[in-house]
Amino acid sequence: MPRTKPPPIPIPVPRVQRSTLVVAPPGDGPGFWAGSPSAVLDDDGVVVLAYRLRRPEGSGRGFANVVARSEDGERFETVATLDRDQFACDSLERPALVAVPGGGWRLYVSCATPGTRHWRVDVLDADEPGGFDPASARTVLPGDAHTAVKDPVIVVDDGTWHMWLCCHPLDLPDDTDRMYTRYATSSDGLAWDLHGVALEGRQGEWDQRGTRVASVLRDEGRWLAYYDGRASAEENTEERTGIAVGTDPGRLAAGPGPIAVSPQGKGSLRYVCALPLPDAGVRLYYETSRLDGAHDLRTEYVPAGR
Repeated sequence: MPRTKPPPIPIPVPRVQRSTLVVAPPGDGPGFWAGSPSAVLDDDGVVVLAYRLRRPEGSGRGFANVVARSEDGERFETVATLDRDQFACDSLERPALVAVPGGGWRLYVSCATPGTRHWRVDVLDADEPGGFDPASARTVLPGDAHTAVKDPVIVVDDGTWHMWLCCHPLDLPDDTDRMYTRYATSSDGLAWDLHGVALEGRQGEWDQRGTRVASVLRDEGRWLAYYDGRASAEENTEERTGIAVGTDPGRLAAGPGPIAVSPQGKGSLRYVCALPLPDAGVRLYYETSRLDGAHDLRTEYVPAGR
């Protein structure tokens, strides 16, 4: 059945002009990035944030995942830094941070297989956000010879673990930037059942080259997703943000877009992470391009009803 046009979506649209810098990139110019955020609010109202740091190809690529904490959501103190060499990989991409129901923390780490275009996802558990030990990492999403997997988005809802997983087909060696998002479920966040494609590019649209779900919220029986999209291989790493919605988490329908771009550089605004707050507002974290081609990690607070 065709996916129906989604209704209006009551989630905030990112606006770089009202944002605040959280983390600057580790250098100036193209290929230096701070971003790919994943944020969780702990029981004490502290924001715990995981993100990726990157240098250009040939200089380290994604060289670290960082975990930090903040009382106000803007000024962060680093509590853990995980280096790519600790995972025997060529690059680290977006981490996914989860507060485990019943206690403890879990971090999903996207790892590039050395010398290939393949990616896998490892997982680490810890009692506290600063306690993640790379020596304990285990692979939970290995991908295979045909598909690279990375950048999971995870929501635990009513005892079920839901995941939206970015997949890159490897059948065409020169076109491995193509991407789509697959849906999966689990009872424990470790053993996953992979289902069908939740979101894919639309021919002739701004997202035809690929779609990557970046954040998912629930609203009155609907699943609302921010996603990254691009039209061509040339836009790889410079995606814009769109919104998709569905009553079934495994079938999301994209709306008109893109809905958010950067006013600087190549216009990239991607990896939006939406963190609902107790006052019914939302704090957004995202990665966005600068005039010099580097990428900042930024945040904005959006009050309820705005």
